[in-house]
Amino acid sequence: MNSRAQILSRIKEHQPELTSLPADLTAPLQYADPVAMFSTVLGNIGGTAVPVSSYEEIQDYIKTHFADQKRIISTLPELAEVTEAGWEGQDPHNYEDIDIALIKAHFGVAENAALWVTEELMQQRVVPFICQQLAVVVQRKDIYSNMHEAYGKVADSVYGFGTFIAGPSKTADIEQSLVLGAHGPKNMTVFIMESR
Repeated sequence: MNSRAQILSRIKEHQPELTSLPADLTAPLQYADPVAMFSTVLGNIGGTAVPVSSYEEIQDYIKTHFADQKRIISTLPELAEVTEAGWEGQDPHNYEDIDIALIKAHFGVAENAALWVTEELMQQRVVPFICQQLAVVVQRKDIYSNMHEAYGKVADSVYGFGTFIAGPSKTADIEQSLVLGAHGPKNMTVFIMESR
């Protein structure tokens, strides 16, 4: 018997006793106020939550906080007044100089401040990843406590491309120093829209 066979034989002889699998996780973490938790977590990972009640408030915020930005695009027709027109459907390389991209999310997740976005909401896959700053609009009623609820929403949906985006781009690989905007947006603003 060669050494490989001896090792495998010993492993087979010394198997641990079988144990039952744990019961299904039926009570995932629930927050009393998912929106407040979402805002807190987003702030902790470098983003900013801004409660709004209308698209006019978002336009005012953009005019006030992003007035010096040259190229602002949006997939939301409600923000056409403050964003570039006719940017859609171009070669992805034409988006390399986007200062701010405003998109919509299907929903958000409080436990990690992630937002679920599919290609239909991006119009161009590269947009939320190539811009200098990303702004996302999500309905207050569509912020869930945990990823279990989120995956329940995603499970039956049909989409070609989708992703969870949580906060600005970041890395802590180099000397364990957190760097925001390492390989994507430097800032992320989430407009939490009050449901009408």
